Amino acid sequence: MARISSPDRNFSNFSHCTSIKASTFRASVRTQPFNGFPFKHTLKFRVLCSVKERERGNDAQTQRILSGFKVDSELKEKDELGQIGSDDEELGFNWDWPPWENLPPRYKLIGTTSLAFVVCNMDKVNLSIAIIPMSHQFGWNASMAGLVQSSFFWGYALSQLPGGWLAKVFGGRKVLKVGVLVWSLATALVPLLAGFMPGLIFSRILVGIGEGVSPSAATDMIARSIPIEERSRAVSFVFGGLSVGSVLGLLLAPPLIQNYGWGSVFYIFGALGIAWFSVFQFVGEDQPPLKAAYLSGPQSDPMKKSLNSSLKDLGGSLSDVPWKEFFKSKAVWAMIYAHFCGSWGHYTCLAWLPTYFSEELNLDLTQAAWVSVLPPLASIFVTSVASQLADSLITKGVETTVVRKICQTIAFLSPATCMILSSVNLGLSPLELVSILTGGLALSSFALSGLYCTHQDISPEYASVLLGITNTVGAVPGIVGVTLTGYLLDSTHSWGMSLFAPSIFFYLTGTVVWLAFASSKPQTFSKTD
Repeated sequence: MARISSPDRNFSNFSHCTSIKASTFRASVRTQPFNGFPFKHTLKFRVLCSVKERERGNDAQTQRILSGFKVDSELKEKDELGQIGSDDEELGFNWDWPPWENLPPRYKLIGTTSLAFVVCNMDKVNLSIAIIPMSHQFGWNASMAGLVQSSFFWGYALSQLPGGWLAKVFGGRKVLKVGVLVWSLATALVPLLAGFMPGLIFSRILVGIGEGVSPSAATDMIARSIPIEERSRAVSFVFGGLSVGSVLGLLLAPPLIQNYGWGSVFYIFGALGIAWFSVFQFVGEDQPPLKAAYLSGPQSDPMKKSLNSSLKDLGGSLSDVPWKEFFKSKAVWAMIYAHFCGSWGHYTCLAWLPTYFSEELNLDLTQAAWVSVLPPLASIFVTSVASQLADSLITKGVETTVVRKICQTIAFLSPATCMILSSVNLGLSPLELVSILTGGLALSSFALSGLYCTHQDISPEYASVLLGITNTVGAVPGIVGVTLTGYLLDSTHSWGMSLFAPSIFFYLTGTVVWLAFASSKPQTFSKTD
């Protein structure tokens, strides 16, 4: 028997009987209009059926009861309101939208952090393109242009240690938010201050300070949230955003400059950072720290600290850091020198390659920018390969130190070899020179699975502080190297002597030091009285 409740419209009662094995089911049915009925309205109803079978001890008879059969008269109203289909879950459908909704919190954090680094390098490379029309407008020579570009690294160097310390006390997430806001606002100020050299330099220093705290903040989040077998990929994904940012910045800057003036790149790129800051407010605050099994020692969760407790910790935390123990470690010194060497080649090429392509290869602004895109674009591919290779080797049981040494050696020797080929007069065509430099600089991205993972490997607890130390030294080439390249270029008029020769020296000596002293073995860095 069936009980039917129907709406006021014409509907026929009917009974249903069948032989069905014991089961329970729920269905949702939407029928087409019956052609034989006089009314024109579409008949829509939902059938909710439940068939239950109960066997009783010695009773041979089996009762089958069909119950709960009814028509939902409200379906038509829902359909008219556009709400029909909300019962899809009753049929087993589970629509997940947006697709990242159910991602683990650590993946969301890594994804948004990578986007911050995309914006980071967009705001870093915009000046390397805009410096060409700015130099023409304000009459700057190569030395003055080098001074303007190097001012970014003054703030970048000054903020490294404070950034690592603040990330440890307040948590990397909070520090990253503030850093992005500072550098974005300072970027937007550049066009307003460009005619006043002290103001221009100060604005670029602020950009450097904001971007300077970001690597330590990201390192702190990775060390606390990512297990070691995923760490190479996490570091590569986050810092790989720098390569994406370089590509986007170099691609977008020339058309913006040509159509709207050089000031537009600073306004637009600065606005992107402010937009990121606004969106990041909605990324969940409750990011669980990494389980103790993955850490080398007891960890505090800065996300759970109140502001008052963090401020109390701020005074004592600086003295609690085992500074002396850091500098007693050969592995730390190897990281410091390797970071310096890698940064010399990276920052000088980042600042001067567009000018090199423009003047040495006789390319216009747009062509020079497009060619400058090739190294960071290739780096995106190399980064993914390197991270997969490194994590795969570690998973298979290869010692972590060996993996880090292999990756960093590739990162140093590859660009050194390509720069040697580019600086020697071999009669190479511009296309061949571009291809060689692109390959060498792209392979330097192996460092993201080498040096840049070592801080987390040896001490997750102090990873942000260690990166602050090495990045402080690593920022010096941005100040000295970028300025020195401009001075040598004015003096020698040789790109081989001014841009390539110093980088080759540091790449080769960095390889020797890294192979001799680098280590990824966990260290406690316990303070000794």
